[in-house]
Amino acid sequence: MTAQNIALIIALILIIVTLSYFIGIYNKLVMLKNNIEKAFMNIDVILMQRAQEIPELVKVASKYMNYEKSILTDLTNLRTAFLNATTIDEKIKNASEFSKATKSLFAVSEQYPELASNNNFVELQKRVSQLEDKIADRREFFNDSVNLYNIGIQEFPNSILAALIGYKQRNLFNVLPEEKAYNGVQF
Repeated sequence: MTAQNIALIIALILIIVTLSYFIGIYNKLVMLKNNIEKAFMNIDVILMQRAQEIPELVKVASKYMNYEKSILTDLTNLRTAFLNATTIDEKIKNASEFSKATKSLFAVSEQYPELASNNNFVELQKRVSQLEDKIADRREFFNDSVNLYNIGIQEFPNSILAALIGYKQRNLFNVLPEEKAYNGVQF
């Protein structure tokens, strides 16, 4: 075996090792990206269930809430916006606004004793609240997936390949300041 053949074999081994390394990085980045999408689809199913509850909630509430039409209109518009949203970021923004509007509806409903005691409204309120709890649980898993992805695309040398294939940092599903606010126990 000549020195030239040995050099060629070493060069081929280095090329194969380098390609294998970058293939491994690429596969890791693809897995991280797909985990985000899977995590959000788990949230999206619950967001859709919540959106399907809104027409019934609006129908029941509108019978009692003559002066609160803007809240009901907002909920209807947010439902439409959710159904028309095409990106994860649009749906996340809409979900946060949706939560805020739903809480407004429930807070205002306390001013209408007939509505607050209506069995249909109470059941719908319970179902929406249960869905909100599920969304909060799934949001935690989604944010973990986004965090791992963001770290994965920022690590060196992953960042080089991530930039080449167009992977960009993703946003977390944040809690709105209104959701963090605590107004004390109300009696």
